[in-house]
Amino acid sequence: MATVAEAAGAYPDQLEELIGRVQLYNPQADAVLIRRAYDYSARMHGEQKRKSGEPYVIHPLNVALIIVQLRLDVPSIVTGLLHDVVEDTRASLDEVQGLFGAEVARLVDGVTKVSKITFSSREEKQAENFRKMIIAMAHDIRVVLIKLADRLHNMRTLDHLAPDKQEEISRETMEIYAPIAHRLGIYWLKSELEDYAFRYLNPPGYATLKAHVAKTRAEREEYIRSVIEILDRRLKESGVNAEVTGRPKHFFSIHAKMQHEELSFDQIYDLVAFRIIVASLRECYEALGVVHANWKPVPGRFKDYIALPKVNMYQSLHTTVIGPRGQRMEVQIRSREMHEVAEQGIAAHWTYKEGAPAQLRDTERFAWLRRLIEWQQNLKDPEEFLSTIKDDLFAEEVFVFTPKGDLLDFPQGATVIDFAYRIHSQVGHHLTGARVNGRMVPLRYGLKSGDMVEVITSERQNPGKDWANHVVTARAKSRIRQWLRQQQAERSLEMGVSLLDRELEPLGLSVAQLRTKGRLAPALKEFSSRDEESLLAAVGYGLVTVAQMLGKVLTPDELKLYRGEKPPPLLPPGPGEREPRPSREQRRAADNAVIVSGVGDMLVRFARCCNPLPGEAITGFITRGRGVTVHLAGCPHALATDPQRRVPVVWKVGEETPRPIRLEVLCVDQPGLLAAMSKAIAAVGVNISTAEVKTAGNDGRALSLFELKVSNAAQLNQLMHSIAAIDGVLRVSRLGHQNGNNHHRV
Repeated sequence: MATVAEAAGAYPDQLEELIGRVQLYNPQADAVLIRRAYDYSARMHGEQKRKSGEPYVIHPLNVALIIVQLRLDVPSIVTGLLHDVVEDTRASLDEVQGLFGAEVARLVDGVTKVSKITFSSREEKQAENFRKMIIAMAHDIRVVLIKLADRLHNMRTLDHLAPDKQEEISRETMEIYAPIAHRLGIYWLKSELEDYAFRYLNPPGYATLKAHVAKTRAEREEYIRSVIEILDRRLKESGVNAEVTGRPKHFFSIHAKMQHEELSFDQIYDLVAFRIIVASLRECYEALGVVHANWKPVPGRFKDYIALPKVNMYQSLHTTVIGPRGQRMEVQIRSREMHEVAEQGIAAHWTYKEGAPAQLRDTERFAWLRRLIEWQQNLKDPEEFLSTIKDDLFAEEVFVFTPKGDLLDFPQGATVIDFAYRIHSQVGHHLTGARVNGRMVPLRYGLKSGDMVEVITSERQNPGKDWANHVVTARAKSRIRQWLRQQQAERSLEMGVSLLDRELEPLGLSVAQLRTKGRLAPALKEFSSRDEESLLAAVGYGLVTVAQMLGKVLTPDELKLYRGEKPPPLLPPGPGEREPRPSREQRRAADNAVIVSGVGDMLVRFARCCNPLPGEAITGFITRGRGVTVHLAGCPHALATDPQRRVPVVWKVGEETPRPIRLEVLCVDQPGLLAAMSKAIAAVGVNISTAEVKTAGNDGRALSLFELKVSNAAQLNQLMHSIAAIDGVLRVSRLGHQNGNNHHRV
């Protein structure tokens, strides 16, 4: 094992550079403690080697140098030097605490917990790793800053790993760590992480872009010098003291723009970003005036992040102008204080007093982190959690106002529905409309920066099935899905009970009786349901069929009776013949049927050609082997029958058992129309048995076919009128109805 002196002497220049850089921004920094931490790390890692063959201690030393670049405190730097000792050596957390104090031990423990996790799948690993990181963030943001420094040095030395490992680490860096750096406002770190990840995720694209950039380097550097000279001169002429710099854009940002705008490298002109740093807020806008006075601004490319800061408190003026030689160039203008925040992000705000870090609740800068904490508590599915987090981390923000003037931030693409759920879940659930800048807008209206949004609610309103397609925030998505799942469970429970009751009725049984007598227990065990409600909901949802259910809850005799019916013959039985028992279908028809020639218990069935409803004029005729068939009075099939076989029939008084009918709806082929029709059907208390939608040709129209259970003619007319009133519906027709009365055209 290497001695402490050998280990420490191997990199004296880097260690002294580390201490010197710390003391530049923190003259009181404890250099002795930093040296002790380095010595301890070198001794614990001993002869351990990295994949490159170098002594392992070079890694924590470089992590500490990156932490110094973030201008963090001494405990953070010491943690950087020690961050792997508990995980990779025989060192214990108690020993670290005894040597370096409780604060360093907490930070080392936080970084170790984030790193030392094993999982059964990549998604689970990422999700749980990220949950750990979020919890660590909540306790002390320095844990994540140290972890970012660790990841950056690992990316800088990724060459020595196998290609599959390079790709796995790079993908995680692109999906998780770079967006975190962005959210924390540390743009240089974000850009470097993205460039390294891009290099390993798309080697050909990276190599090609690097070659293009290298080819034009000399020309670009000359262009940067000339623009800086012009800006310096014009600003001084206007009395604005400023520091002007120019830098090439990062590889990944160039690649992303090429992909997004479908451009080749030769079509990308703003490869350079210029930065103007001034002394005060007033001079920021004066400098902007100088830039726009000398070069024409590109419409739609000006953003004022000073008046409306980003969530991570980034402030700057961004404008794109047509600069010298007709080339587009981006100019960023900010004060010195804003520049510190832009370069160091959250670390620029981070103040440590007497060793105690600022708490999460102390600043609005962490509102987004509070949301992450809430999601990690509520979203248990790893894939949903990761998808939600990635969507939120990558999203650019828009800023809108409440009627009281409060400023809220949302991801690009957020809608009025997102806004309502941001206010409160119940506001979202009962959202009926919204006014934006005093004007009524649809619920799917996309929010724009500067909008003033006022929501309108109603207790009778509930989320629609298509709402989840019109939101982008994790909060709105999760709340809508929870509500729909709950409603689906309730509807499935009702449907399951209804389906079973209908089958059990001829046996003199009901679901309530089975539950009271504990007869659902065998089915609970068979179908692994957690309770009776879940089991019955599974029947309603179709996961368990009625036949499967009855096979578990009925006795053998009951099953025999349930399955063994035969239809009665046409004529009365002859001598020595027994009257066969009518089928369940026949008995139900008689129970909810009509009065035939003044007799209420005659076996009847309803004709499928016209499906008559209570309240409509009907006629009947004797059918061979099936009693009396009931038709609408004007049905052509009924009129074509033998008049000698017709019998007068009337509906029973108060009889409104739901009957099946079919509707055909011709409408414009547009999103949301099916949901609107479904909502109209449900609003009049009608259940949908089946639904089929297809396009009606190449003219932008669609045809929807519904099979419904309707109680009476009045309810059907009300339903058809409601559907016909929907914007985009062209015609509503009842299929199989020959009288021509049930037909609505818009």
